[in-house]
Amino acid sequence: MNLSKPLLSVVVPVYNEEAGLKNFHKDLCKILQKYYKNQTEIIYVNDGSRDNTAAVLKTLQDATYLQLTRNFGKEIATTAGIHAAKGQAILTLDGDGQHPVELIPEFVKKWQAGAKVVVGRRIANQKEGLIKRWGSKIFYASYGKVGGVRLTPGATDFRLIDQTVQQEFAKLTERNRITRGLIDWLGYPQTFIDFKAKPRLAGTASYSTRKLMKLAIDSTISLSLSPLYITAYIGALVLPVATLIGLTMLGNWALHDPLHFRATGTAYLSVLILFLIGLVLVSQGIIGLYLSHIHAETQNRPLYIIDSERSKGI
Repeated sequence: MNLSKPLLSVVVPVYNEEAGLKNFHKDLCKILQKYYKNQTEIIYVNDGSRDNTAAVLKTLQDATYLQLTRNFGKEIATTAGIHAAKGQAILTLDGDGQHPVELIPEFVKKWQAGAKVVVGRRIANQKEGLIKRWGSKIFYASYGKVGGVRLTPGATDFRLIDQTVQQEFAKLTERNRITRGLIDWLGYPQTFIDFKAKPRLAGTASYSTRKLMKLAIDSTISLSLSPLYITAYIGALVLPVATLIGLTMLGNWALHDPLHFRATGTAYLSVLILFLIGLVLVSQGIIGLYLSHIHAETQNRPLYIIDSERSKGI
């Protein structure tokens, strides 16, 4: 076995996981040694933890770790680990124990059968609060309508990607990112493995509702241009309505009020203001069109992705 090119790289971003990290690492190593002895590497990415996570990482056997200078967020930490991975396949999972490590062999089997991306799809999480549960449903339902990429409900960062996917992922440069969304954007076929989330080994989730809301907003902006057009859509509705009402009122006034509107000066002023608001919103929408082009260019994504293994003559 060429140790410089292991079969599998396991990337685990961690933040303040001191209490449960040793048990997690023990469970992970047990599975990897059982099925892939001396064929794997484990890469922990310490995302600026404020507890003793760094000290715990130093004591772990059969693992390497990246120490980020501060807390950059889980998505950046996961990205750093994927970039550093040397394996023929790269598997990412959380270090809190909620992603069942015993399913790793199933991920690898599907990859060895030809899957480029294998996604863990959460079908149950007993500890998930009502706000997060319904917020997640609303996000996935609405994102499919306004986003440029359809995200699978329940899809998680518990996923495996082939090294060819890793190479294309490394070309994506945006800072505000959602890792799973970018992998989906690459367009490689996916297969899914359903799982029930386990309770955390220790501590509480570092992803608060506020952070999850920010992630949803950032991912929508990163992967979709639709928010730029919202004002244009509103303006396209308001402007003709205001125009129709204004023309009707003017015609009624010219004909000496046959419709008995008895419109006052305030009413005419209100319609004028409504017309101007519609005009402003349409103008903002036009600006949004230009911003969308600037946004797309500054992201510097590759123009296209070629799946070389399914192509011919290249």
